[in-house]
Amino acid sequence: MSVRRLAAEQPASFALTPENLAWAEKTVLKFPEGKQASAVIQILWRVQEQEGWVSEPAIRFVADFLGMPYIRVLEVATFYTMFLLAPVGKKAHIQVCGTTPCMVRGAGDIISACKKRIHPEPFHVSENGDLSWEEVECLGACVNAPMLQIAPDTYEDLTVESFNKLVDDIEAGRPLKPGPQVDRFNSMPLGGQRVLTSPELYDGSMIGKGAGLQAAVEAIAAREAAEVAKAAEEKAKAEAEAASVKAGEAVPAGDPAPAKEPVAPAVKVQAEADKDKVPNQVDQSKPASDPAVRPDKGTEQVAQSGKKE
Repeated sequence: MSVRRLAAEQPASFALTPENLAWAEKTVLKFPEGKQASAVIQILWRVQEQEGWVSEPAIRFVADFLGMPYIRVLEVATFYTMFLLAPVGKKAHIQVCGTTPCMVRGAGDIISACKKRIHPEPFHVSENGDLSWEEVECLGACVNAPMLQIAPDTYEDLTVESFNKLVDDIEAGRPLKPGPQVDRFNSMPLGGQRVLTSPELYDGSMIGKGAGLQAAVEAIAAREAAEVAKAAEEKAKAEAEAASVKAGEAVPAGDPAPAKEPVAPAVKVQAEADKDKVPNQVDQSKPASDPAVRPDKGTEQVAQSGKKE
């Protein structure tokens, strides 16, 4: 961050106008007793709006007004770059954004124009005292780069030509048009709005008409009609097939033939044939706890150990 110091030449004194003093007194009342220092930024900003910059006597005035040490108010004024610590142009102080998006879009040409039209160096007042300029960091309108700020307004989508016109209007006292300096509203595309352009969306004619609901109802009705038509087609096809079968006609190609009884595997057939040849074949239809399924038909006693007695 650059070193910020007070200007070498300072006025002898400072005082708020009666109107601004009344505003400051009302502003302080917004904060709890003992917390008046919280109003320091607001009052310093009102000082800058009144004088165009914040002088050393103004810093002392604000400190006395809020009951703060001088150094605390000086810390605030020198920390925030929004506070100008040297005299600026009487009509405008131009802050040109020099961060990447603006620089890519031509901020360098705007800065060159400032050097030519106002002064070769920033923070110097023009010969007639009307204008001054500086390069600042991002001002938050990157989408409409390049841009500049004349507090509290911004001027966007600049070219060297539109910048020169802006300076001419300031010097002539003509009203300025903040925002984009091209055929654009806010951050809309060049040429204007491209979506949601139906006048009915904005003239109130659709209020209470349920236009969105009506569209949904129509879509649902169309889907239901398609489902009914499909069901009728499938029913007619089934009836035609049934009539064909009844008349002894062949089933149309592509339809599966009726399932036949599965053929028993040869291994299973042979096992059934050999079942009677196997002595003492266990009867699988009876539980294993039934003595009758044992090879000895339950005639032999078996000890708990598993050995025959």
